[in-house]
Amino acid sequence: MATTLKGPWKRDQVDHFLTNSQFPLRLACVAEDGFPRVVSVWYGYDGSRLRCVSHRSSKLVNLLQRCDRVGFELAPNEPPYHGVRGQGIARLDADADGEVLGQMLKRYLGGTESKLGEWLLSRSDDEVLITIEPLRFFSWDYRERMADA
Repeated sequence: MATTLKGPWKRDQVDHFLTNSQFPLRLACVAEDGFPRVVSVWYGYDGSRLRCVSHRSSKLVNLLQRCDRVGFELAPNEPPYHGVRGQGIARLDADADGEVLGQMLKRYLGGTESKLGEWLLSRSDDEVLITIEPLRFFSWDYRERMADA
């Protein structure tokens, strides 16, 4: 299924932003009570899918096992505001040998040789790979409008 795109950015701009940004991805999923839950996670983007990891026993994994529909947003917290939102389907798999976790540690911490990195890698057998197949992207960009603010 083709990903739909709305907003001011062309697909190559969306891909560039998702590939090069290092903000945590805000991932929304549906909880048992029907209300959305938003979780910030480290992510990577391969040009077509978003990938992140979470511990097998996490609430996030539990919720995604119940309902695979997700929303997401990637944007800086500070003005001028711009970013990408979307919707997609999440698939859960084992993170073979902590490969994706290692990529996330390098992307966000600069390597795996920190106390946090070592601790996370020590339990990598219990990490779940979350692959999000985007169905829709919505970009917005208020940088020009906010330049004089």
